[in-house]
Amino acid sequence: MSNEENKIKDEELQQAAEQEASDAQVVGSDADIEWNEETELDEQAAKIAQLEAALLASEARVKEQQDSVLRAKAEVENMRRRTEQEIDKARKYALSKFAEELLPVIDNLERAIQSADASNETLKPIIEGVELTHKTFVGTLNKFGLQEINPEGQAFNPEYHQAMSIQESADHEPNTVMFVMQKGYELNGRVIRPAMVMVAK
Repeated sequence: MSNEENKIKDEELQQAAEQEASDAQVVGSDADIEWNEETELDEQAAKIAQLEAALLASEARVKEQQDSVLRAKAEVENMRRRTEQEIDKARKYALSKFAEELLPVIDNLERAIQSADASNETLKPIIEGVELTHKTFVGTLNKFGLQEINPEGQAFNPEYHQAMSIQESADHEPNTVMFVMQKGYELNGRVIRPAMVMVAK
């Protein structure tokens, strides 16, 4: 091959290389670079939006679980309070039936004291014994919350008193208890037997 042919071949190769370089420049023009950058930014923005959505969903789940825990805690607290109240009521009123059964015993002791002849010297020690028994018995029941309702002279209250009769009276105000036929009793504030009374008209 002659020098001239080599030279022509070199020129052709050089032109081909220049052509490729110019083609490469066309491919990597400013518009293409901007387009590539925008595509990358769009992908990043989409990824960020996706991550933000996942974060919001996670935060919502955490908040929901926190609310659920708070509700469960409040429910347990309410249940504990109710249980304590029920135990307290059971403790206070467990003796209710037992106390009701003892009321006739108190009534009978009081009747025995009222009907006894205090002037009879022979009966005095027996009367004193019955009085002492009555006092001790009532004192013991008082320790457990049993209190008598003896409303003579007080205003009539249907929650604590049961009117057996109503009579006109010049000595008493209207709606006042004139006479107690049978004492009432309450256990820790709850009436277990209302007082049977006569009320003034």
